[in-house]
Amino acid sequence: MNKSHEIDYEIHGHGIQLVEVELDPNETVIAEAGAMVYMDNSIQFETKMGDGSNPNQGFFGKLLSAGTRMLTGESVFMTHFTHRGHGKAKVAFSAPYPGTVIPLDLSSFQGGSLTVQKDAFLCAALGTKVDITFNRKLGSGLVGGEGFILQRLQGDGRAFIHAGGTVIEKELNNETLKVDTGCIVAFESSIDFDVQSSGGLKSMIFGGEGLFLATLSGTGKVWLQSMPIRKLIAALAPYGKNESKGESSILGSFLED
Repeated sequence: MNKSHEIDYEIHGHGIQLVEVELDPNETVIAEAGAMVYMDNSIQFETKMGDGSNPNQGFFGKLLSAGTRMLTGESVFMTHFTHRGHGKAKVAFSAPYPGTVIPLDLSSFQGGSLTVQKDAFLCAALGTKVDITFNRKLGSGLVGGEGFILQRLQGDGRAFIHAGGTVIEKELNNETLKVDTGCIVAFESSIDFDVQSSGGLKSMIFGGEGLFLATLSGTGKVWLQSMPIRKLIAALAPYGKNESKGESSILGSFLED
């Protein structure tokens, strides 16, 4: 894995944030497809198979990595944005739903590694390895994508992840924290992660907290989000249903007249 490019950045906004990355000539930032908001004219982008962290990787290695991403519902391709002009140039990225952008210096973590939810990655300096990892514990397998399929970011440069709603950063000191499975954004490699049933059968059915809870144990940092996309969709869904009912009802037709 090559040394990551050194990039500068600025985060704009509050409730719906975006990150503006400043590049020197020939510097590159990688991002998930569709994350770009705007860019200067001197920046060129290219869609590639893989993150570019290992330029000597052969075709079959790239194909295997792409196949793994495809099987887990992730995009096979990543977009590489490179400044091909003089001076400074900027490119900005945002996530597909409201929330907070979290800047991370991967060199400050043990082994330069951080585990994040599979949809949390936004963009990173070229040289950052973005890999899919599976939690092999039985409990996490029962909840499918929430906790079973994760991403590992590894490198020595800047990376940016996205969280829904408000971000809570906690430092565990040989402690255990129980969390809604969808509210975990990221955690250090020193943290042990598992998913367990939320309690007895009655609590699981009528408690309103879901069938499973995640447990984070050990010493290190964890990042949590107050509004995962699953909860946002659930909160908005009733309004869409009511609108359809109103349009098709007698009262709805009367009000339109």
